[in-house]
Amino acid sequence: MTLRHKGRECALQMLYQWELSGAAPARVQATFWRTTRGSHETRLFANKLFEGAVAGAGEIDQLIALHALNWRLERMAAIDRNILRLAVHELLCGENPVKVVINEALDLTKKFSEPDAVPFINGVLDEIRKSTETPKPA
Repeated sequence: MTLRHKGRECALQMLYQWELSGAAPARVQATFWRTTRGSHETRLFANKLFEGAVAGAGEIDQLIALHALNWRLERMAAIDRNILRLAVHELLCGENPVKVVINEALDLTKKFSEPDAVPFINGVLDEIRKSTETPKPA
């Protein structure tokens, strides 16, 4: 497992804990890292993703709601909602290739969610990608 993949897994788990517990992000991080192993680089990457997704949750949730046709955010499975939050945060940051972000989100979905969630996550992320992509000059 690559450092970045492990970091995304950790960030997802922290997002899930944050949403379900309602605890402050700093408390979620402290509690999470007490019981989870990870290299210094993995921790830095995971914390950066987690903090960014939490900080942008309002904007991210609006984008998800806009592009998840016929789905209200609160009706989605919590794990799927947080996979989307994490991936949308990465898409908006633009630090990683879009294909990598989407593939990593689908890998997380396969590991942590139901098999039928994969096409749903893929479809929502593809619509968000299209809506946020900068058009290429002609």
